[in-house]
Amino acid sequence: MTVHLRDACDEDIAAITAIYAVEVTDFVNTYEYEVPDATEMQRRMHDIKGRGFPYIVAVVDGQVAGYAYANTYRARIAYQWTVENSVYVDAAFQGRGVGTALMQGLIDACVARGYRQMVAVIGEPSNTASIKLHERFGFHLVGVFRGLGRKHGRWLDTVQMQRALGDGADSAPSNE
Repeated sequence: MTVHLRDACDEDIAAITAIYAVEVTDFVNTYEYEVPDATEMQRRMHDIKGRGFPYIVAVVDGQVAGYAYANTYRARIAYQWTVENSVYVDAAFQGRGVGTALMQGLIDACVARGYRQMVAVIGEPSNTASIKLHERFGFHLVGVFRGLGRKHGRWLDTVQMQRALGDGADSAPSNE
């Protein structure tokens, strides 16, 4: 199986929306309650890309198998070199290297843009697939926030992981 990565475009929105809908309705990997429609997902993608962040898809045999993007970690100016990542893989393609390809592509795109830290906010400590994926890429556990969110009738713990990008905090950014 060959995974091809490319920038996401409007033609991918239906597939992106479908992948995300399962995460909203069936899991706690996102803390949204209502599934955003395609128009909203397109607006989000345009917003993220319009601010210069990477937003990519993984394509297998012509089908969008997953997507990933980086976004603002926090709004305050001092966080401008830190991004939060999101990686979602269609259930039919999980365990087949799509998440790995997306994570590597996202990290590479963020390094190329000069970002220095990447943070993962993982919806539950029981999401071992996501935690292991992040560990393989050098993320380390920063902490677990207990009962930070509530969904599907229960309180959710949130895992925070982090890894340096490029020089990390070892040197000043070139645009400072």
